[in-house]
Amino acid sequence: MATIYLAGGCFWGVEKLMASVRGVSSTEAGYANGTTDSPTYSDVVTGRTGYAETVRVDYDQSVAPLPFLLKIFFEAIDPTSLNRQGNDVGTQYRTGIYYSDPADLPLIKRSVAKLQEQYAEPVVVEVELLGAYTSAEEYHQDYLDKNPGGYCHIDFRLFAKAAEAVPDASHFE
Repeated sequence: MATIYLAGGCFWGVEKLMASVRGVSSTEAGYANGTTDSPTYSDVVTGRTGYAETVRVDYDQSVAPLPFLLKIFFEAIDPTSLNRQGNDVGTQYRTGIYYSDPADLPLIKRSVAKLQEQYAEPVVVEVELLGAYTSAEEYHQDYLDKNPGGYCHIDFRLFAKAAEAVPDASHFE
């Protein structure tokens, strides 16, 4: 099992998206790479804690390799938008990939470089070693399952597409 942390705006949709992927064993909404101890949603939403709404993704690399997960993630975000996804604006809604295993960094860099080839504007997805991480409050966990039709900046059709996605040989390189 491996773990990666993905920030893509509001964490409700990112969690639902990644939980839909075959090979993902668990997801958790949380807050990553901020500067305060034990942040709460009320703290993070101010934009003054340095934390990003983030989803912890635990996955089986033999079924869902990291480049495959990142490809799905990239389809759901605007990687050229700084501190904004959909209607959500602020540093807490920035896009980011936070890794805890240094062996993941070359795969992440390669995936981001491939993504950049698709855009004239600079890709502003943050790539950093995971610093601090705190689980979000229980009411944020599996939010869109508990609140069908709840707010989400991600097109709901991407959830079904993610559930059907299968990695190809290039994702295992």
